[in-house]
Amino acid sequence: MIRLLLVDDQGLIRRGLKALLKGETSIEVIAEAENGKAALKLVETLQPDVVLMDVRMPVMDGVAATREIHQRFPQTKVLVLTTFDDEQYVAQAIQNGAAGYLLKDTPPEELVQAIQAVHKGYTQLGPGLGQKLRVQAPSPPVSYPPGWTELTPREQEILRLIATGASNQEIAQTLFIAEKTVKNHITNILSRLNLRDRTQAAILFHSLPPQP
Repeated sequence: MIRLLLVDDQGLIRRGLKALLKGETSIEVIAEAENGKAALKLVETLQPDVVLMDVRMPVMDGVAATREIHQRFPQTKVLVLTTFDDEQYVAQAIQNGAAGYLLKDTPPEELVQAIQAVHKGYTQLGPGLGQKLRVQAPSPPVSYPPGWTELTPREQEILRLIATGASNQEIAQTLFIAEKTVKNHITNILSRLNLRDRTQAAILFHSLPPQP
């Protein structure tokens, strides 16, 4: 039996959800709360399996309550059920520990399935909400190899030309410098990047993220 806590500032919504879930033998609504602060107290005393959480509520909103529950009571899963599909709400809820995010127009049978899935440890997102989450997801940090920042702009340019297959003579002609200067730069490049030869240098360059 999944012990469920309903959290919504509208009594009519809570009563409707309770009536909807009354016939489900796998779910028991053990309590209701009208805001996040009240929900925290009930989670602490009752330790429900799943919290069905609204987002916009007075006193403490659903995102803040979700964060607190996730940090203090990680065994309790939070499934957001709201009318708001804003990208910001979706991202904040998931980042703060929500196990799912559904809209209130979700069909009853799908809501029941989502509650059961969240209880088992699966993440549940309503139709189209996964795309909103991807839009909000931060880009991974750009990573360059050790020694990259020690290269001068000229050395970075020479490395780029090496990666195109240019010879020392061709690089010298392209940059209007002496071929001996090119050799000296290549020696510095290989040393700073800890590379064996220009073939490794070319491979490394092609693996780099876009240059800043």
